[in-house]
Amino acid sequence: MKNQIKELRKSKKISQQELADYCKVTRQTINAIENEKYDPSLQLAFNLSEQLDTTVDKLFFPDS
Repeated sequence: MKNQIKELRKSKKISQQELADYCKVTRQTINAIENEKYDPSLQLAFNLSEQLDTTVDKLFFPDS
């Protein structure tokens, strides 16, 4: 699943580790999600969208 996490995270000047700490996951998990190697749980998707000030449907979108 494609996402905009990396772009939004960088625009807010948040490191992968800071985002991971907020979401209570590892930095490697954030990296895997950003690189489209892992699809997050629904709860993690909501946590990510909350931290990045967006909605889940704007953060994630299906592969085209």
